[in-house]
Amino acid sequence: MGVCLLPNKMAYAEGKLMDAKSMHILTSNEDNRITGNLFFIRMLYMPQKPRRQIAFVSLLGTTQLHKRNPFIIAWWSAAFPGFGHLLLSKYFRGFMLIGWEMLINSQMHLNEAMVYTFTGQFDKGNEVLDIKWMSFYAPVYLFSIYDSYRTSIDMNHQYILAKRENAPIDTFTISGMEINYLDKRSPWLAIAWSLLMPGMGQLYTHRIINAFFVLGNWIVVSYWSHLLQGIHYLLYWDLSQAGHVLSMKWALFLPSIYGFALYDAYVHTVEYNRLFDHEQAVMLKNEYQHPRFAFPNSSQRE
Repeated sequence: MGVCLLPNKMAYAEGKLMDAKSMHILTSNEDNRITGNLFFIRMLYMPQKPRRQIAFVSLLGTTQLHKRNPFIIAWWSAAFPGFGHLLLSKYFRGFMLIGWEMLINSQMHLNEAMVYTFTGQFDKGNEVLDIKWMSFYAPVYLFSIYDSYRTSIDMNHQYILAKRENAPIDTFTISGMEINYLDKRSPWLAIAWSLLMPGMGQLYTHRIINAFFVLGNWIVVSYWSHLLQGIHYLLYWDLSQAGHVLSMKWALFLPSIYGFALYDAYVHTVEYNRLFDHEQAVMLKNEYQHPRFAFPNSSQRE
């Protein structure tokens, strides 16, 4: 009898063992499935790090993405190659193109030829123009216009995506040499300072790189063109001496630099104010607004 029962007991024990193993496998699969679901839910609702930045606040200034009119950027590149890139905060490309423009223009005497042409002295215009530099001018000039137009369109796309991602903004930076932070300033005051001296509007808005370039360029070109001497003779109503002392080779650069200083100071002051408002709205919404807060209906809100 004992011999007959032993196999049954062994079979019963083996069956229990197999059931335990099956339950363990099922439990493990269930745990894995639950863990996978929790991981998926966590990845779905966890806030992801934005791929882009709307603005970067540094000691040298605030660089930001915002919508720009590509035709205006291209127009500034046509007025003076490199200015369109400076408006896009593309400083390396902008300084390279500006240096190229001033070098090639001065070597081929393009500004002097333009003055003679505008005054009807076509023979002198042809005589003063150095044609061996002309072939260097057109390709880079056209590239400057095209590249600034294309880049402004691309940056508009990047701005739309960055704003949709609700990218965070660092509003304050400090070091032993300088402090910079987001703040609201008056655009008309920026224009007033730029009217007094090009570059002061950029200092007012804490655009150190542009301020250094505009102010330094204005001083150097004014010195080479003898602008202050011409103004001195003009105030004494000595028009012939004022026209004689003024170097048109460099003087024609001055209106472009002056106009760019005004436009750059005004536009970036307006955009900094908008960036400040945007950052404040995002901060108040994230920190103080209840997730289920319902805005009241209004005919002014679409």
